[in-house]
Amino acid sequence: MQVHPCDGVQVNLFINHRAMLNIYQIVSDKQWGGPEQYAFDLTAHIRELHNNDFYMEIVTQQRPKIIKHFRRLEIPISTLPLKSLSDLDSPIRLARQIKRGRNILHVHNFKDAATAVLANKISENPNNRVVLTSHSVERPKTGFLYRRILSEIHHIIFVSQVQYDEFINHAKRFPRERASVIHDSIRPIETGTPAIDIRKTYNIPDEAALIMFHGRVCKEKGVDVLLRAVAQLDKQAFHLVIVGDGSPRFMKRMKQFVEVNQLHNNVSFLGFQSELHKLIAQADFGVLPATWREPFGISNLEYMMSGKAHIATTSGGQVEYLRHGENALLVTPGDFSELADAMQTLIDDTQLRHSLGATALTHFNSNLNYEHFFEKITNLYTSLYKK
Repeated sequence: MQVHPCDGVQVNLFINHRAMLNIYQIVSDKQWGGPEQYAFDLTAHIRELHNNDFYMEIVTQQRPKIIKHFRRLEIPISTLPLKSLSDLDSPIRLARQIKRGRNILHVHNFKDAATAVLANKISENPNNRVVLTSHSVERPKTGFLYRRILSEIHHIIFVSQVQYDEFINHAKRFPRERASVIHDSIRPIETGTPAIDIRKTYNIPDEAALIMFHGRVCKEKGVDVLLRAVAQLDKQAFHLVIVGDGSPRFMKRMKQFVEVNQLHNNVSFLGFQSELHKLIAQADFGVLPATWREPFGISNLEYMMSGKAHIATTSGGQVEYLRHGENALLVTPGDFSELADAMQTLIDDTQLRHSLGATALTHFNSNLNYEHFFEKITNLYTSLYKK
């Protein structure tokens, strides 16, 4: 297994920390997304608070952009193919790392769970544990191989009750004591390089409401619905910034829609931005019109933590912490007319924007802050060795 220390030098490393709890965060998405950020934040927080209790390592594919992000953690980063169930190289190489000591293989999709389960079998180490955090709302499959792998997972974390119910109610033989709901969260805002001044950069008048969408620019996130909604609004009343990247084909379609509907003075595509919280701070309110069943909705929390009002849909786990008219406005997924009405409400009512944002911040601090999440995760890690 090749390890990439923070200086970029590749070496072979076969370290086992018997006195520590060794945590391997295994991620294999092609682009940086929710699972990668989840693993990054959790590892960073452990490193800051419990560096002497845990050994930590990232296991990922050989993708330079992903590795570049993880190098900021200044911990070992191992690369494996992590391709599919037919990939035997990955579990064999991973098994070498976990032959001794207490090792938690924390994976973030079922494909990597299969790799971790097989590596555990090959290692023949009874002190290994496989933990899966589910990042999608889906029912368990019924095939023999899927059920066999599922039976070898020591614990599944669901980031919302919606996820848990959809899975557990259809997993006939999976023990419920090996599954739990731990609401996701985001770490406190870190300082960094100054963000752009959005109003100045895009010549947005002070009287126009600055509206923001951030996340993956794709159909599942409702970006096409959002643009259809803003096409109904008074062009003098708003400016929408779309922060994030998507597939070239989808991005082209969205930009063509903007041009055809003469929205080029009202909609700006900012692409990926690292200092996101500094952009959110400049927005008057956010819009997250997801049409798929959100497993939880991290982007929603980012507006809440910043004390900003936002509009969301009733499409998934976000209904577990958002209340219409109290800390957000909720609309029906895919209904662009209803979305336009909600946006117009927040454009016109400054007092409502402030009230929703303040209530959202209070709710986040009381129920959804990162310390709550972190305590539950680390307690779960240690509890796996008390049974």
